[in-house]
Amino acid sequence: MSALGEALTQYITVRRALGTRLAEPANTLRQFVTFLEQEGSAHITTALALRWATARPGVQKATWGRRLSMVRKFAAWWSAFDPQTEVPPRHLVSSRHRRPRPHIYTEAQTQALMAAAAQCRSPTGLRALTYTTLIGLLAATGLRPGEALALDRSDVDLQNGILFIRETKFGKSRLVPIAATTRLALAHYAARRDALCPHPQTPAFLLSERGRRLAGSSVRRMFVRLSRAVGLRPANGSPRAGRGPRLQDFRHNSGTQIIPAMGEQCVYIPENRVIGGA
Repeated sequence: MSALGEALTQYITVRRALGTRLAEPANTLRQFVTFLEQEGSAHITTALALRWATARPGVQKATWGRRLSMVRKFAAWWSAFDPQTEVPPRHLVSSRHRRPRPHIYTEAQTQALMAAAAQCRSPTGLRALTYTTLIGLLAATGLRPGEALALDRSDVDLQNGILFIRETKFGKSRLVPIAATTRLALAHYAARRDALCPHPQTPAFLLSERGRRLAGSSVRRMFVRLSRAVGLRPANGSPRAGRGPRLQDFRHNSGTQIIPAMGEQCVYIPENRVIGGA
């Protein structure tokens, strides 16, 4: 391992010891150190940091700025040990993020997305079942997509109709009550899931076709395909997520939704009606 690689390991260890998860920055900074090693540089320089941060075309400048900000913090820490380290100045690239306009799904759009998900082909049929349930769950509860994907079987209390959301945004946990029809739909999914995949490789509640936890990147790509299929996004475009309605936009919805798996109405419960907290 190079000196920079060892320095990064120390940096990550120190930051995490201080209570920071540092999940995305850790992976991103490893890519940066690999880039420096490929460039034959034993030191962080502003020029190399800028070239690396802006090397991904087709993304918002805010992404460039965020990547450069991660390097800046690492470089500021490492400069105390390596005087030749250059700390990239602030505002070299704007990190201002332009928030996309929220999309409010109509009941018809939600039903169309779930119907499209039900047509997903796979050897066992688990893919269609899982994506239909995921969309219905988000529409009915307003969970963040990452929260739904992180649910383990032990987090879903089907007897009492409670979801345990563990350490999500800002490290907080909470209990989310679900309507009776949502509970029945999830129980229906669980029974069919276990029949189709009796030996999963993960404790996740929502399973991929291979019996693994769904990856966020795969879910986003699938949602783009479904959105295009029902006309919510342009049919022609980049395979990347691009612009258009997103899974997280279900958090802005209210009213009632339909979960076709049970054929009954399911009442949306806003997040501010959670109970308890851990």
